[in-house]
Amino acid sequence: MKRITIILLLALVPVAAGAQSKSFQLGKWTEIQNALLRELNRSYVDSLPVDRIERAGIDAMLAELDPYTVYIPDEENENLEMMLNKTYGGIGAVIYKPDKDGNVIINEPYAGSPAAKYGLACGDEIMAIDGVTTHGLDSKEASDRMKGKPGSKVTFTVKKLRSGEVVDIDIIRERIHLPDVEYAGMLDARTGYILQTGFTENVSQDFREAFLKLKREGMERLVIDLRGNGGGLLQEAVNIVSLFVPRGSVVVTSRGAAGEDRTYKTTTEPLDTQIPIIVLVDGGTASSSEIVAGALQDYDRATIMGKRTYGKGLVQSIRSLPYNGTLKVTTAKYYTPSGRCVQAIDYSHRNEDGSVGHIPDSLTHEFRTAAGRIVRDGGGITPDVDIPLKEYSRLTYSIVLGGIAEQYALEYVRKHASIPAVDAFHLSDADYADFIAFAKNKEFDYRSSAKTLYDQMRAQLRKDGLEEGMKTELDALEKAINMEKEQFLQLKREEITPFLEEEIVVRYYFQEAGVRLRLRYDDQLKTALTSPTI
Repeated sequence: MKRITIILLLALVPVAAGAQSKSFQLGKWTEIQNALLRELNRSYVDSLPVDRIERAGIDAMLAELDPYTVYIPDEENENLEMMLNKTYGGIGAVIYKPDKDGNVIINEPYAGSPAAKYGLACGDEIMAIDGVTTHGLDSKEASDRMKGKPGSKVTFTVKKLRSGEVVDIDIIRERIHLPDVEYAGMLDARTGYILQTGFTENVSQDFREAFLKLKREGMERLVIDLRGNGGGLLQEAVNIVSLFVPRGSVVVTSRGAAGEDRTYKTTTEPLDTQIPIIVLVDGGTASSSEIVAGALQDYDRATIMGKRTYGKGLVQSIRSLPYNGTLKVTTAKYYTPSGRCVQAIDYSHRNEDGSVGHIPDSLTHEFRTAAGRIVRDGGGITPDVDIPLKEYSRLTYSIVLGGIAEQYALEYVRKHASIPAVDAFHLSDADYADFIAFAKNKEFDYRSSAKTLYDQMRAQLRKDGLEEGMKTELDALEKAINMEKEQFLQLKREEITPFLEEEIVVRYYFQEAGVRLRLRYDDQLKTALTSPTI
């Protein structure tokens, strides 16, 4: 008996030592940091910017863990509310500020928002906010002045787009909620479509209502579009899965430190366990979106289509800190019903340069769905049907990401008081010629990919001292691949037009119209609908 007791005691030593070592290290570095700050405060030659260096130190420390563990001080709690619930107090409009010396321009009022109800329209210029001129303000400063407590009043001095009249408009701020179910409608006589862009509070209820609405309209199959959906609240993902699988089904298991595991099961009766479902995913599908896609795939309840998802299998929790601060901290990894962890990056092991790498395929494992199909862990959700993404030229990226399409939409609104209904609207030859005339005077990188590679090659040849000897050949190649801005814009009209049309229709018919316009050109969706697997 004594021998057994000794063995048990010896077995406990490493655990106790490990815990003691962890506590010792934490105490050691806390003491060092406090001593360092006291010495800096006493000895540093200039006044010590304590707030700035402490915040920088905290941010750098947390960044060493993973991108999702962050500190949110009291003054940034509105950002937390926006992150969790997509809500804020304000007037409900997207603004555009061309430069600090210009006025604020109403870019997009949201449907049903105070901005729309009180008569603000796309193209209206905000000259002052509560008597403070918008000249000299950047976009964030102007936006912050427009936001405020719901029920409070804000006065805008506005130059109206159509009449040019300058008027004062009083608007009562409201609680603005940006819906995660951005669109729900019938694609054809039997196919329902739900576009979901996030997992903030109560999105599952909005999803449920959208589903029932589509069923009443005759839906016989459903497309759930989770492309670009970066996730959100885990419980909302569980609630959505519960609509389609039997009560009591495991949706996800989270495994945290010190054995803090939790299994999430469906607790309500499903709405429909038979309707065929397509789930569209891509590289921007992450977190709670992957929980939904992974669970429906593991139960063979939906066909996952598109491209492999992002691979964020980490769960964050909210913790209160002194002085009303908040810590959003990674507390667990999640696992799908088959046992897969879809986390693609191992943040706990970094290379010497501080970078992190994806989990190699050789370290992944096979799992089985309810029907016995093989699925793998270690890198997001691999779709059942791979559908290639549409590729765009550098020019199109430059037009869209550089804001040229957005700026042209504002120009278009100034010239057109109205447009046809969304389904009938198309950019005409004359409209596109007008766009080219507008864009050719704007500064943006319009080089082709070939020209970009050529410029890089020529710069390297110059660096190596080889350019002069090849000048004739290089000049001839440059002439062959060079293209004038107007010529290239005309060549890529088919690529650029959908983005222009989408930017334009939302100015007249709000955000839902943009989704409907986008569906017109959605090649991935069209391929999914014609797939023989559903």
